[in-house]
Amino acid sequence: MTRRKLSDEEKALWKRVADRTTALKERETFDPNTFAPQPKNSEAKPKPDYLKLNQTFPPKPEPRKTSFDLVPSLPDRLNSASVQMDKKTFGKMKRGKLKPEGRIDLHGMTLDRAHGVLVKFILSAHQSGKRLVLVITGKGKNRDEGGPIPVRHGVLRHQVPQWLSAPPLSAVVMQVSQAHLSHGGGGAYYVYLRRVR
Repeated sequence: MTRRKLSDEEKALWKRVADRTTALKERETFDPNTFAPQPKNSEAKPKPDYLKLNQTFPPKPEPRKTSFDLVPSLPDRLNSASVQMDKKTFGKMKRGKLKPEGRIDLHGMTLDRAHGVLVKFILSAHQSGKRLVLVITGKGKNRDEGGPIPVRHGVLRHQVPQWLSAPPLSAVVMQVSQAHLSHGGGGAYYVYLRRVR
């Protein structure tokens, strides 16, 4: 294969390119020896432990246990609440040994109606000097249809403790606790009232 000669046009183009460029200085040119592996000398650094062969590695840390349920369950919240009443009486109440002096059943009521009935019942029970009453809410129906927003299981069961801890009932309620199985278990609450003054 023979090389062809450049035309006058190509020579002129090359001359324009060459005139616009600047030559590199000798020390700026690439030296392949700068990237060549360096010979090992006797003072080489020892390999770190993690690079040695047959080295046993520490066990992998356990993955973090994450929980996305930020609100504890209702029984956990009630059980973790501090005891405001006499501990001996509280123990009897939790074991179902105390008989409630009054009871109200909120089954089948709407939230609006149940709130009004509950407030009236608790205030009248307090005025009549009762100390322990039973509020039956039921466990609720599972109505979650799998939508993007979960539906709470047992709306009344979750709402009643909040109503009891808010005014006007918070002034007369001393303790709220989940009822013993003999009085309804997870679908009922013991409400221990303060003394009338």
